[in-house]
Amino acid sequence: MSPAATALVVSAAAIAVLMLTTWVVSLIKRDASIIDPVWGFGFVVVAWVVRATVSGYDLRQWVLVTMVTLWGLRLSIYLGWRNWGTPEDFRYQAMRRHWGERFWWVSLFTVFALQGVLMWIVSLPVQLGQVSNDPGLRILGVIGILVWALGLGFEAIGDAQLVRFKANPDNAGKVMDRGLWRYTRHPNYFGDACVWWGIALVAAETGLGAIGFIGALVMTIFLRRVSGVTLLEKSLVKKRPGYEEYVARTSPFVPRRPRRS
Repeated sequence: MSPAATALVVSAAAIAVLMLTTWVVSLIKRDASIIDPVWGFGFVVVAWVVRATVSGYDLRQWVLVTMVTLWGLRLSIYLGWRNWGTPEDFRYQAMRRHWGERFWWVSLFTVFALQGVLMWIVSLPVQLGQVSNDPGLRILGVIGILVWALGLGFEAIGDAQLVRFKANPDNAGKVMDRGLWRYTRHPNYFGDACVWWGIALVAAETGLGAIGFIGALVMTIFLRRVSGVTLLEKSLVKKRPGYEEYVARTSPFVPRRPRRS
């Protein structure tokens, strides 16, 4: 088996074990929301499993592993802290009501297996980017690190600003439109996309790693059109007064100056 095939197979196996384990825990806790903090951690698992499997100890391999580890651990710790002691996410509550007693096995495929497949696709750059023993980082790799750093900073700052906003009782029921949230309705999603485009750029210098652009593209599409912006805003427009006006003046994804009312 080629090194690339080995990386793809061991990644798939690691993700399958992680998702099956998380699914079993969700059944015990009756809370499918535990998938949220596991999402970022899963990418860290993939990065280190591939690092332990493929040969070589060049700079690019360690840069890719470090980039994914810092992003994944930050996201997992933040979501774990945010969700601790809270009810199951409204998305999974709605699915549980819809499927009733069948939800336990339906969730295996519609929640955990689906996210496992997405994780495998999105993580292609950190899988294939570690296969080539190409020790040097060139201009594309440096640009990738800068894009990754921008994304990680955007995501972390946006999350911190939202936490402070929600901690103030005077802001209850209000729309967060300050800081980075003044320029984009979802700085965390924009940051996520930048992180993975940056990782893909670093991986692309190996040639084979350029396939990882598929992962960055899939992540961006899902954040912008499927499970991120679109799904979240359906509920926010209904329950948050003033959110429609916020939507009218603020970019949904890529930051820009607000439109004038």
